Amino acid sequence: MAKKRIVVKIGSSSLTNDKGEIDLNKFTDHVQALANLHADKHDIVVVSSGAVAAGFKKLGYSSRPVTIKGKQAAAAVGQSLLVQSYIEHFSKYDIVPAQILLTRGDFLDRDRYRNAFATITELLDRGLIPIINENDTVAIDELTFGDNDMLSALVSGFIHADQLIILTDINGLYTANPNTDPTAQKIDFLEGITDEMMKAAGDSGSKVGTGGMKSKLLAAKRATSLGVSVFIGQGEGPDKLKIILEGEGDGTYIASHTEGAINTKRQWIALHSESVGKLYIDPGAEEAIMFKGKSLLPAGIFKVSGTFQKGEVVEVHGMNGLLGKGEVSCSSDEVMKKIMSRNQEEAIENCVLSGEVIHRDRWVKKINA
Repeated sequence: MAKKRIVVKIGSSSLTNDKGEIDLNKFTDHVQALANLHADKHDIVVVSSGAVAAGFKKLGYSSRPVTIKGKQAAAAVGQSLLVQSYIEHFSKYDIVPAQILLTRGDFLDRDRYRNAFATITELLDRGLIPIINENDTVAIDELTFGDNDMLSALVSGFIHADQLIILTDINGLYTANPNTDPTAQKIDFLEGITDEMMKAAGDSGSKVGTGGMKSKLLAAKRATSLGVSVFIGQGEGPDKLKIILEGEGDGTYIASHTEGAINTKRQWIALHSESVGKLYIDPGAEEAIMFKGKSLLPAGIFKVSGTFQKGEVVEVHGMNGLLGKGEVSCSSDEVMKKIMSRNQEEAIENCVLSGEVIHRDRWVKKINA
């Protein structure tokens, strides 16, 4: 099998026992399977839940805490226990894991986003396995990923993974809830995720985790929109991940979108940047940027909303709504002067040099996920 870049998301329910403690048998099983993939020279990134689940017992809680301070305190204790377990178990295979804790803020800030990408890439190039988790000890609601399912989806797109494997305690997706509907049938393969599937999915996760099946569908939808194929399911044994990669896993495979991966710069613009203005364009300009791979020129813009500077990100709207986002090559004042003059020779100098308001390399269509 050709070398692949794989993100493996391990949920709390797949890592801990009913008491919320790390289950040694489950943990050993995961590490063996990851080590076998590593031996085949695949690039592997692990998004591992389990910090809160591993830590709350040490704080004297009888079950997973529900308060923010309780969760963050449990994560502070549990994260070190979790990583230490990974270090000890991977050392048997001469594999060095590297801990990376992320918050939504690391994705929102352009420089931190680039630095995170560079760090993960360097670790993979040197044969290490990054172990990624959300930094639960400091994250606030406004700057969280919601759960590690979505974090794994964003990371998989971020590093241009070939496959996202979401390991859970359920063997894939069903046409209905198999626990309550005896007619429910397992779905082996999906071309895409529909709104009907989202509505039918449950919200709640296990008592030691946060993500239910709905969160996994949301994550799969995001990952496939970024050109990453997804597997949701379960498995046992040291070869379970190999079996999944070979297409024989016990779960559901979801195909990536055919238009392929979106480069890292465009992902940041589309998913994480803050829009500070809006440009409204005519049908001719819409056709040029949406279907012909062209840059957005001043002649196609008929309205500007908001105040922005060169290098900032704006939304682009067509006659029927939002088309996408892009990084502008000139300020809102300069665009307004261009609109009024409609004369390239009278345009502001720094826009004339590039010839566009948004270059095609800094433009990304709306991602429907």
